Amino acid sequence: MNARFHRLGLTAIALTLLLCPATFARERWTTEQANAWWSKQPWLVGCNFIPSTAINQLEMWQAETFDPETIDRELGWAEGLGFNSVRVFLHNLLWQQDREGFLARVEQFLAIADKHGIGVVFVPLDGVWDPEPKLGPQREPRPHVHNSGWVQAPGAAILGDPARHDELRPYVHGLVRHFRDDRRVQAWDLFNEPDNSNENSYGASGSRAELSNKAEMATALLGKVFVWAREADPSQPLTAGVWILRPPGEKAPPIERVMLDESDILSFHSYGELKDVRAFVERLRPLNRPVLCTEYMARPAGSRFDPMLSFFKQEKIGAYNWGFVDGKSQTIYPWDSWQKPYTAEPKVWFHDVFRKDGTPYDAAEVDYIRSVTGAKLR
Repeated sequence: MNARFHRLGLTAIALTLLLCPATFARERWTTEQANAWWSKQPWLVGCNFIPSTAINQLEMWQAETFDPETIDRELGWAEGLGFNSVRVFLHNLLWQQDREGFLARVEQFLAIADKHGIGVVFVPLDGVWDPEPKLGPQREPRPHVHNSGWVQAPGAAILGDPARHDELRPYVHGLVRHFRDDRRVQAWDLFNEPDNSNENSYGASGSRAELSNKAEMATALLGKVFVWAREADPSQPLTAGVWILRPPGEKAPPIERVMLDESDILSFHSYGELKDVRAFVERLRPLNRPVLCTEYMARPAGSRFDPMLSFFKQEKIGAYNWGFVDGKSQTIYPWDSWQKPYTAEPKVWFHDVFRKDGTPYDAAEVDYIRSVTGAKLR
């Protein structure tokens, strides 16, 4: 029995699933291995990226709506900011729909990013927003609503049924194995906020209600996902990001222990002020592993490029703001747009940096970003 999981105090069903055999899985990197990898990296700085023409992961990657022209143009703007990395979401249904076509489009995306000097952190699974993803044409955005069409991967039907969790192994293992030695892939962020209850959106009862036992199911699945990814023997590090800053002394839930105990490098999300980011970093530093902040920047909440980006650079913490170009995801609107009606563009954008024509939302902000990254005006 893996003593590390035994100490987690998981429920019987989660423990059973987490302890599945891992015949040829590589070990978690040692701190020495993780820091040796980190010493060879530049300061990783970039954004969470989806082209402005896509409402979600499915629309970004399906053959009918894959938009390399927009991707190329918008990654060019990222290059102009001095970004050298983007965090990009995938989906298990794309593998199921057309594995070879999907992989070919991912290859095409990597080639475009590489042309702009940008590497990629891929996110195969996601626990946030709509729990009922469906292939095919995606719905149109709800006017003025933040991420009104983003979808979870997997959906609740698979996540909520432990007997179906293994359906995801071919996707996770196959995807990571295909790109395991690809220098353009910088890391694997395996499962984004897997236990997020989506209380402000789909957490309430209704046709797309969340699972009542989501945290338990997500914990069970996350443990397996780490095993499947390690069986693919990737040269890149694996991570899953801690996304809730808990008070000192509060016991971490089982899923957080899996994240911290299984990640090769550590990652976290913070949309709070600088003091909140510092608190997160102080919590993770004693673990002596490289750290990425894979989500930050929500202007009205006090999470802004200035001073966050300078802090991340000073501490050599990878930095990925949420949002890039105002588009179908509509993340210029705040989270409360699910409850509070908005009828026009907010005076202060929540996320995003550019308008669709490449004009900065805030020119001074863009100048600041370039000053920190050392980007040269083109």
